[in-house]
Amino acid sequence: LAEVQLSSPHGGRAVSLQERQAEMLREKIRGLELRAAEMMRHGKENTAIADKLQRWTRELLLVREARDIPGVAAEELARQFLVPQVAIKVWGVSSEFADESFAQGASDDAQAFASSLSVPYCGNNPGLEAAQWLVDPASAASLALIPLRAGAAPKAFGLLVLASADPQRFAADMGTDFLERIGELTSAALSRLRPVVPAEVD
Repeated sequence: LAEVQLSSPHGGRAVSLQERQAEMLREKIRGLELRAAEMMRHGKENTAIADKLQRWTRELLLVREARDIPGVAAEELARQFLVPQVAIKVWGVSSEFADESFAQGASDDAQAFASSLSVPYCGNNPGLEAAQWLVDPASAASLALIPLRAGAAPKAFGLLVLASADPQRFAADMGTDFLERIGELTSAALSRLRPVVPAEVD
């Protein structure tokens, strides 16, 4: 075997079997090194996202007045995750919050649309009503629309809108796991705005 000669894929010369095997091993090691580097990069990115999520959640927990939660949630999402525009609408709130801006302006169609979303909508801006809640709707090239629900309730009680001028920021093929977590945390925080349902008596 030591005398078997094989052609090299990187040139026309012949190489021994051992040299060819060593070359294949080096290529395999290079591939593993690239994969390891990519895994490390993803790990650092995930850690950075987790840190931002923790800071955002901490700000929500520090809010004393329930009526301030939507504003803080939106402002901190924009700041921590560098989202250019964020809007929140909530309906079915307690009477004391009914006159707040976040509790007004969502039509029955918008509420039905929010309830129809089983996962966040990510994609271009086709002129949905929710985009009009933004400060600058015309500059929103891509949107992420996250329904707000009480646990596993079928009906949504609000909608969180994230928008960017970058058409690829919220693409239709992107994963939504992280956005779903954002929705769950936002929903939990905003539950303070909703009427307290009396517990059933056996």
